[in-house]
Amino acid sequence: MSNRDSVATGVIDRRTVLRGVFGLTLSTLVGGTHADELSSKPFRFIVPAPPGGGTDTLARLISGALTTSAKWQFVVENVPGAGGNIGFDRVAKALPDGHTIAMGESSNLIVNQFLFNNIPFKIESDLMPIALVAKVPLVLVVAKNSPYQSVAELVAASKKKSLSFASAGNGTLGHLMGEFWKGKDGLNLMHVPYRGAAQAMTDVAGGQADFFFASVTSGLPLINAGKVRGLMVMATTRSPLLGDVPTASEVGLIGMEAYVVFGVIGPAGIPAPVAERLNQEINAALSNPEVSRALAALGADKATIGGDIDSFKRLLQQERTKWSRVVINSGAKVD
Repeated sequence: MSNRDSVATGVIDRRTVLRGVFGLTLSTLVGGTHADELSSKPFRFIVPAPPGGGTDTLARLISGALTTSAKWQFVVENVPGAGGNIGFDRVAKALPDGHTIAMGESSNLIVNQFLFNNIPFKIESDLMPIALVAKVPLVLVVAKNSPYQSVAELVAASKKKSLSFASAGNGTLGHLMGEFWKGKDGLNLMHVPYRGAAQAMTDVAGGQADFFFASVTSGLPLINAGKVRGLMVMATTRSPLLGDVPTASEVGLIGMEAYVVFGVIGPAGIPAPVAERLNQEINAALSNPEVSRALAALGADKATIGGDIDSFKRLLQQERTKWSRVVINSGAKVD
């Protein structure tokens, strides 16, 4: 074993031991109803993305509701970089007392571990799922004046020539969804990555790319403005915000459902009573009318908001199984 490996192993061993000792001590202190010790100091709510995006909006929405309902105080901290890995690394290294949490989404919660070669933490062992916040479906959009009036027309055209699909960047769900469809139905598609959803949507609206799998959140403004058209929603039911846009199964594409998953995580080792209290309070915040309205406006699937910790864990595992295959088959890598 090299010196470097020995050092790395020592760090991991010490971290594991400290978590075990701290977890035992804290669980003894908090026991049962004493999980209300959580209110003893401010919470650090890490957003692994820049201010202003969907992840940041949801974190501030939830923290604001929790300040009212649970009387907890929050410091929201934006830590962007490396697709969310920098922010998540801070969470993984935090004391597991329940006072450091983060808002994640599909890229960093699910996909990154298959895209990045050098993540400084193990997402499934160093981080702990706390609560699902929402699932937002993807929607396939084309330019308003696109020659493709339906998914059937787009599929037929792709059998005759190469069509381009935009994405918000390599390894994003829009990219992986395009690769999945390409492999599933044998389409002739060329991926065009952009630096963010806004530029991708702009170029699709301008006809520089044929289509884009956008989240309903990012696609809705230009759909409502009449600059792009939605051809299908990648959900099991139609979106209330896009009632005239059929689902994938309605146009004959079974198994093409895809959602951006948003959820709260913390460092591994948080004692069960504390994690359960966090989950319960977050679920209570999600039922707040103001939060419900905001989630609906973002395109969240109403039937999938909130839930217990085990349900969130199962969802993450299902999504990781699904998207890992797509990443492997596409050959996508970030570093």
